[in-house]
Amino acid sequence: MNAADTLMEPDTTLAHAWTVLEAVPDPEIPVVSIRELGILRDVRRGADGTLEVVITPTYSGCPAMSQIAEDIGQALNAAGILPHRVVTVLAPAWTTDWMTTEARDKLRQYGIAPPMGNCGSGHTPTEKTIRFMPRAVMHATHDRPACPQCGSVHTERLAQFGSTACKALYRCLDCREPFDYFKPY
Repeated sequence: MNAADTLMEPDTTLAHAWTVLEAVPDPEIPVVSIRELGILRDVRRGADGTLEVVITPTYSGCPAMSQIAEDIGQALNAAGILPHRVVTVLAPAWTTDWMTTEARDKLRQYGIAPPMGNCGSGHTPTEKTIRFMPRAVMHATHDRPACPQCGSVHTERLAQFGSTACKALYRCLDCREPFDYFKPY
């Protein structure tokens, strides 16, 4: 076998690593995996041949990133995938557009309203210019997140930040239940 044949062979370790990492839950929202949230960006070989797991935090100050890196290491170690390293990449910045449809459904079932619409970045992580401008204030009923308990859009925001910085706290005015809303960004 020559070097060209080696390059053409599929890397079964990479495929196995993707399968193992499918099951790594987000530590703050355990019903969704880091892949479903879009935190898991890539599994690849580094220049030295070591398996690299590329992750991007939901925001640069996310306190769960060290736990996520530890959980990734434990999952790969348990599967006998060695050596490996976790690489955190901040650019392009994570966006809720990277969340899968399954993640949005699971958030709703868990009692967290998923982000509405998209941020215009599509599902493919690409670099783009970020322009800072004030967000439009939600006034119309159709701009409010639906209550994950009863489905009503008759909701109000109680606080800009909920149980974590990436969520806002809302209350349904029909069933009166409070809920987190995963903010789109």
